[in-house]
Amino acid sequence: MNILHFISSNVWKSLFGKAADSLERSIDHADEFMIVDYEPITSTFVSVPADLGQLSADAYISGIIAGVLEGAGFTARVTAHSVAVEEGEYTKPPAMPNLPPRKDKAVFLVKFSREVLARDAALER
Repeated sequence: MNILHFISSNVWKSLFGKAADSLERSIDHADEFMIVDYEPITSTFVSVPADLGQLSADAYISGIIAGVLEGAGFTARVTAHSVAVEEGEYTKPPAMPNLPPRKDKAVFLVKFSREVLARDAALER
């Protein structure tokens, strides 16, 4: 979907000064896409207290993604997930030199509504 390319490149650059690290389509579910950021600014500079362990500072970015999609007419559910970075997966040094390398990456899962998928399929014909 072109709207996700726009979000992961143009919108991301406007908000965070760089494009998202990757945009992937789910292998298991045709209606799901993932925007990956190895150094999301929200969880880099915001710490979550231990008693709020399930709280995701990256949920804020999910809301931005959902808002852009909704404004463009693409109904979707967007959630933020913290996923462990596998050994050798990301080798760039941290953007901020005084910070230790991150152990998690942010994955923003975009699940489009059936109506959006039907409209997209009709446009491809």
